[in-house]
Amino acid sequence: MADPRPPRARITKNLLRTFGKTNAAFRLIGEGDRVLVGLSGGKDSLALVHLLKNMQQHAPFNFEFQACSIAYGMPDEDYTALEEHCRTYSIPHATYHTNIYEVSQDTIRENSSYCSYFSRMRRGALYTYAGEHGFNKVALGHHLDDAVESFFMNMFYNGTLRSMAPIYKAERGFHVIRPLIEAREAQLRNFAEENGFATIGDEACPSMRKNVKVPKARARTKAWLAEMEAENSELFKRVKAAFKHIDDDTFLDPERWVREDV
Repeated sequence: MADPRPPRARITKNLLRTFGKTNAAFRLIGEGDRVLVGLSGGKDSLALVHLLKNMQQHAPFNFEFQACSIAYGMPDEDYTALEEHCRTYSIPHATYHTNIYEVSQDTIRENSSYCSYFSRMRRGALYTYAGEHGFNKVALGHHLDDAVESFFMNMFYNGTLRSMAPIYKAERGFHVIRPLIEAREAQLRNFAEENGFATIGDEACPSMRKNVKVPKARARTKAWLAEMEAENSELFKRVKAAFKHIDDDTFLDPERWVREDV
């Protein structure tokens, strides 16, 4: 007799432990939450929905979650395989159809940077769907490598000390959470490979159809960090520790000085 239960993805104990500790430390998901997950079909968001499915089955509290894929409105855009994947694993899923691609024809300049543009548009669509359907939290698939890369990019290119918060309140009223923020990218890549999951990469991005510049800053930062980590295997562990031990009064911002009146 066939087993009526849906299949389960294989998740390593290490990834489960990291995910669980992050949720507990930052109180990301709790009783009664309704969580919308941005599902692009890449390794990160696929890992996130399967981790949430596992949490839903084992956590001592009840919460709901739904995956949502943003369709840009491009010709021949096809999310059938992703929708079938979610059906197979009993993951609630919706495809939100937008006109982002059409709008971009008039709003993005030729030979301009595209990553931040489409990221903002995709995020805005996800937030709109969350608001329309009563979700109180939106979960994104950023991981520790993303946070560290963003930190150094902000420092080197923008002159700011800034990274990615595990949780923050959006202007629209709900909280944005990053449950994978302490997981390494390699863990998520291994998860997809070990389960034999087909992933969607940059080929699904509208920018591939435009004459735009390749985002070199992140690629250079990623390569630099990989070179540094090859020399020091503890690099990301140390940076993660530094993110949790910030001495505000050692920088040059007068608003953060700790000083005694003389």
